[in-house]
Amino acid sequence: MTDDSSSTSSDEAQTDGLLNSVFKEGCFAGTTVFITGGGSGINLGTGHTFAALGANVGICGRNQERLDAAVASLESHGGRVFAKSADVRDSSALKEAIDACGSALGPMNFLIAGAAGNFVCPAEKLSDNGFRAVMDIDLFGTFLSARHALPQLKETRGGAVFITAGQAFDAYYGQAHVGAAKAGIENLMQTLALEWGQFGVRVNTVIPGPIANTRGMEVLGSELNDRSIDSSVPLGTLGSASDVANMAAFLASPLAAWVTGASIRVDGGSNLMGPAGFNSAVKRFFDQQGE
Repeated sequence: MTDDSSSTSSDEAQTDGLLNSVFKEGCFAGTTVFITGGGSGINLGTGHTFAALGANVGICGRNQERLDAAVASLESHGGRVFAKSADVRDSSALKEAIDACGSALGPMNFLIAGAAGNFVCPAEKLSDNGFRAVMDIDLFGTFLSARHALPQLKETRGGAVFITAGQAFDAYYGQAHVGAAKAGIENLMQTLALEWGQFGVRVNTVIPGPIANTRGMEVLGSELNDRSIDSSVPLGTLGSASDVANMAAFLASPLAAWVTGASIRVDGGSNLMGPAGFNSAVKRFFDQQGE
C-alpha cells in the first residue's frame, strides 16, 4: 500500500548505477517531471530516478519541512528541482504549484500523481470524514492534478502515471474507502487516455505491490512481515521504491510511445495470490485492538 507519508526509500543511493546500466545517461535531460506527494516514500524514490536520468523534477506536498529535505536530496543528482507546498485537494493551490513549476523548469513532460492517504478501518466504523478524506486526496486529487497539468502536457505531448493499488480490483479488509478511491482512479485513467489521446497525451496507472520501507508496510505489514514472504509474493521478496520508479521511467520514455490506457502491476506477482493473507492479517490486527 502506498501513501504520501511513506518513509524515504533505502535504495536511493544505488539508483544511478543501476539506471545508467540500462537507460542512456541523461536520457531525460531537458524534460520536466512533476510529482504529487513527492516529498517522501515511493514518490520521492521516483523523483530520484528521474533526476538521476537528467530530468528536472518538480514536487508538491503538504509538509514543507519534508519538501525542503527532499529538494536537498534530489539536487544531489545535479539537476534543477522545484518544490511548492500544496494540498492536492485544494484546486487553486495545486494549480498554482503546477503553473509555477512550469515557469521555473519548463513545461511539464510527465506527471506522476502519487499523493494518497490510507488507514485501516472496518466499513461500519468508518466516519464520513474518513471516507471523504481518502476519496478527496486519492481520486479528486488525481483528477485535479491531471486537469491542471493538461495544458502543459498538450504542449509537450507528454504523459501521466497515476499510482494506484491492488485495492482497486479486489476486496481488502478495512479498505472500503481506499478501494473505492483506487477503483475510481483506474476508470479515470482509462477515460482520460481515451479523451486525451487526440492531444498526444498518454495516461496509465502503475499498481505497486508490498513495498519495503513504506508507511503502509509499517502500519499494516507487521503481521505480513512475520509470514514467509515467498508465501505471499511469488518472486519471494518485497519490492522497493525503485521498482515502481523504474516502471514510471519506462512509461515516460519513447519506448512506451504507444502505451496508453494500461494498468501495469509492479508487485512481484503478489496479485496472483489474492489478498487472503492481507485480509487475515488485518482482521487479526482489528481483533487485537478490540475492534
